[in-house]
Amino acid sequence: MDGKALAERIRGEVAEEARELGDVGLATVLVGEDPASEIYIRLKHKAAAEVGMRARDVRLASQVTEEELLEQVAQLNADDTIDGLLVQLPLPDHIDEARVIRAIEPMKDIDGLHPLNAGQLYLGAPAHVGATPTGVMALLAEYDVPVEGARAVVVGRSDIVGKPAALLLLHANATVTVCHSRTKDLAAYTREADILVVAVGRAAVIGSEHVREGATVIDVGMNRSGDRVVGDVDPAVAERAGLITPVPGGVGPMTIAMLLRSAVQAARYRRGLLAFPGA
Repeated sequence: MDGKALAERIRGEVAEEARELGDVGLATVLVGEDPASEIYIRLKHKAAAEVGMRARDVRLASQVTEEELLEQVAQLNADDTIDGLLVQLPLPDHIDEARVIRAIEPMKDIDGLHPLNAGQLYLGAPAHVGATPTGVMALLAEYDVPVEGARAVVVGRSDIVGKPAALLLLHANATVTVCHSRTKDLAAYTREADILVVAVGRAAVIGSEHVREGATVIDVGMNRSGDRVVGDVDPAVAERAGLITPVPGGVGPMTIAMLLRSAVQAARYRRGLLAFPGA
């Protein structure tokens, strides 16, 4: 499943939409100097520039207080030149991530983590949904993978990928099972999956013995192994799977593309061109 090719097409569509809307503004907030987070932020800003969006890169020291971070979020909330806002996670241990997420204006919350956006997804009337789970669904649609009635297993229960991916699949009428670190006999569940989404952040946690012949496997993992980036799924699984996302080149490019699409959607909400669910 070529996520890079699909992402390029989506970015072209987003560029056209951004031109039609005019000045679309995106802001990111990075606290500290986590190397992985810095890479993600750099990629997001590069992609935003390529589609004609104006992006603001806010950097704060790791010693910033929670109140100082909340004040920065409040300023960005109030800034009419900013349509989409994300605070890069994880945050330092001394900062309450949940409090910071609740402080983001829901209409600008392009990560879809604010309780209002999370609740709208739960209710089946989503506003903003995280870029990675929406990228997963876009890949399934692009490759005409039957979702309705399918047995879907999501390995991982994070707020940013696992849970929203499970809900999106459920709303698309799949029969969904969520597995996690406490699941006993993981393979007994994953071998039943028509669609297997793996998002745990551990290299090769899924091997050939976990996968049914012909299954569609979506590998969300991005793990460092020496100088290589590897997924959560052993590459040997490709011999059993009907479809599989490569790492790199699968879900990663889709995440960036769908983030840009979410920023355009935020601009439409803020300009009154779309009704914001839950408002």
